[in-house]
Amino acid sequence: MQPTSFSSSSQGCSVSNLNNQANTRPKIPVSVFVIAVDEGDRIARTIESVRDWADEVIVIDSGSKDDTVQVSASAGARVIYNAWPGYGEQKRFGEDQCRNDWLLNIDADEVISAALAEEIGALFATGIPADSGYTMDIVEILPWETMPGWFAHKVNAIRLYDRRCGRFDASTVHDSVHMHKGSVGMLHHIVEHRSSRGFTHSIAKINRYSTMQADNMLARNARPILLGLRIVLEFPISFFKAYILRGYFLKGFYGFINSVNYGFSRFARLIKYWEAEREKNLPR
Repeated sequence: MQPTSFSSSSQGCSVSNLNNQANTRPKIPVSVFVIAVDEGDRIARTIESVRDWADEVIVIDSGSKDDTVQVSASAGARVIYNAWPGYGEQKRFGEDQCRNDWLLNIDADEVISAALAEEIGALFATGIPADSGYTMDIVEILPWETMPGWFAHKVNAIRLYDRRCGRFDASTVHDSVHMHKGSVGMLHHIVEHRSSRGFTHSIAKINRYSTMQADNMLARNARPILLGLRIVLEFPISFFKAYILRGYFLKGFYGFINSVNYGFSRFARLIKYWEAEREKNLPR
């Protein structure tokens, strides 16, 4: 399906898609897209954080076995199935389904805070966002927290952008927006990120994602320098990064366990790569 838009692409990156409709409808011409699989227990909150002000909300489902599709549709999203091609490619597929040129991407475990929604709305109040893309802080909220704790881990990333000026990279394991023209601004309020449902979920996620990372490294022939030394040092260095630099030492026993899990996730991708490389080079 060929995406439609609110304005001609000849208008350039800095011009919004309002097309003189701001005075006739309350929603702003932004398409929100979410990739999901088996997120039925939490995706409703994600959709509810954007549905009242975004022109459309699209969920790209890659084969959920739970009620993700039904919950998403009931919450107001348009649901499209696409078999899983990898993170970047799935988000590029999502981009192509949107009818607006201005896109907002969020994950199924993320919520646009009320303050950030107001800030995004203000960008379109005059009809012309000043920049072609906007970064925002995606801030971790742990399972027992209602808001981010002190020194909460955060990632700053472009999530709101004009697709005529940038789009997601086509990577199987990484999902970041690459802007090929136009300027990038910064939004000041946060995306709430509730990544973990608990330790069982985190461990399964580590196992799945580290396998994908190892496969991606092997496919790109991206052998880490001094691989043996990296395998030895990866866990203690990553544990230190999480426990001390990310401030998990302030979160008690849970912070310690999370730091161990993070260290192991970094260690696991390397040993899986090492094992796959050895098997690849064994004589047949």
